[in-house]
Amino acid sequence: MNINVIEFKNVTKTYKLFKNDKMRLISTLFKIKNYKEKHAVNNVSFNIKKGESVAIFGRNGAGKSTILKMITEVCYPTDGEISVKGRVSALLELTSGFDPEFTGRENIYLKGQLLGLKNNEIKELEQEIIDFAEIEEYIDQPIRTYSSGMKTRLGFSINVNIKPEILIVDEALSVGDENFRKKCSKKVNEIIKNEGVTLLFVTHSVGMAAEFCKRGMVMETGKIVFDGNIEDAIKRYQATSK
Repeated sequence: MNINVIEFKNVTKTYKLFKNDKMRLISTLFKIKNYKEKHAVNNVSFNIKKGESVAIFGRNGAGKSTILKMITEVCYPTDGEISVKGRVSALLELTSGFDPEFTGRENIYLKGQLLGLKNNEIKELEQEIIDFAEIEEYIDQPIRTYSSGMKTRLGFSINVNIKPEILIVDEALSVGDENFRKKCSKKVNEIIKNEGVTLLFVTHSVGMAAEFCKRGMVMETGKIVFDGNIEDAIKRYQATSK
């Protein structure tokens, strides 16, 4: 029986909205509630099993990105419980964590360590990462000399080649030129099918969601309003987006 690798139980994420920094300071010093509250995620519960591929749909501000940030511990819930089991690789801000003064090769080791790998594990994956990113000629040059496209390709390559157990994608498959995008899509498909990776895919592209995912969730104003097979999820999302 498959185990749950991601569990959300009655999760809420609330942000405090102040008129200005002065109001924020007054609230902090005197414990005065002089702000409005915004529930980015409101009492959400769901489970994702090992090996599942799940798309999350929703208009801007629906709460999709906040869900991803809580899974990757960029932010934490105000209420509720979250459980994540397994190595998470997030294709979100692909160039975050790079040191501009380090070479591409040194940054492979830096990001690999940040993602929980040991140096000997990174060494085994190093050439595969370089080859996929198509930057062999520049790998020993400082990252600050790279174009934005080169940095993005390297970031994507590191994240998909570190043998993740949970892969989180947020429109990252649109990186690079058309040939590289096809290469990225093929790679994601391979690791889903051949390595049993759990995929959580946030996108506005129903075509890509149908290609990668079998289950879909639709979010509106911080709540999950639909959770079922991908075809029905797409219909629900398209109906609410008109």
